Amino acid sequence: MISIDHLTKQFDTTVAVKNLSLDIQPGEVFGLIGPDGAGKTTTLRVISTAMNPTTGRVSVSGIDTGRDPEAVKQIIGYMPQRFALYPDLTVIENLNFFADVFGSPRAQRAELTERLLRFAHLTEFQARLARNLSGGMQKKLALAATLMHRPRVLLLDEPTTGVDPVSRREFWDLLTEIHLEGVTIVITTPYLDEAERCTRVGLMYRGELIACDTPGKLRAEIGAVVLEAQSAQALAARRAMEASEGVLTVSTHGDLLRLLVDRAERQAALEAAWRAAGIDVQNVRVVKPRLEDAFVLLLTDDGRRRTEKENSVIGRPSSVEK
Repeated sequence: MISIDHLTKQFDTTVAVKNLSLDIQPGEVFGLIGPDGAGKTTTLRVISTAMNPTTGRVSVSGIDTGRDPEAVKQIIGYMPQRFALYPDLTVIENLNFFADVFGSPRAQRAELTERLLRFAHLTEFQARLARNLSGGMQKKLALAATLMHRPRVLLLDEPTTGVDPVSRREFWDLLTEIHLEGVTIVITTPYLDEAERCTRVGLMYRGELIACDTPGKLRAEIGAVVLEAQSAQALAARRAMEASEGVLTVSTHGDLLRLLVDRAERQAALEAAWRAAGIDVQNVRVVKPRLEDAFVLLLTDDGRRRTEKENSVIGRPSSVEK
């Protein structure tokens, strides 16, 4: 459905996206994950035809975004990070405006508008000004407006940032309904629990795609062992491990320590090192890796070097496994 071929986007001397190649299949929920400045938003904006690539080619449903952007706009819906609707218009006025912009047939508009209001749980708020909606309701209104022309591809740039957990869950319930209707969804998100909901996930770093697979495979192929432990001296325990042999990363979460080590046999040596330093650490155990662990490891120097080596052997990391 979306094909990105050696895309590079440069702003003056800054390369926002570097030689990105990626294929997204029809009906996927594809998540783009990465730190700030990784190039996620720029990638979505190029796909949406909001900007042209510096080099490379992007096509949506076989249509080149550079050659026929208007045709592409008819089949995509793009929801930017910031609320982009009109705050001084009501909910229903915003929906009608976007219906006009996209040329939605008037004969079908009333039925579609009513359906989207029900879908977004906004029926009782349709006369309310958009600026008076809560953050979560604004997000749902923006999604409804994006769907006014029945797009086959939905591009969502961090759509749940800044909303409460209940609103995030409700928003994803809406996305699930859209996905079940066969719409291809590309979403950027800073929340790795949301990335777990995607059929495939791509990790971007400094404009490059450094890993791409299903969440399950990314977790399973982490190439490290995850240890957890508890300690009232968690900070001291972490500092004692930061330079230890075989420890790839270590973090603290309250009194919880989480370590990525190169092999399970390291556990005994680590416990001995803590005892020698007079640090009380309890309940040391091997746990299942999370998607966060895979991404943290991939963002270390060793992880990036390993990924680059693997990609040079297997080729394009974004292809769906045959």
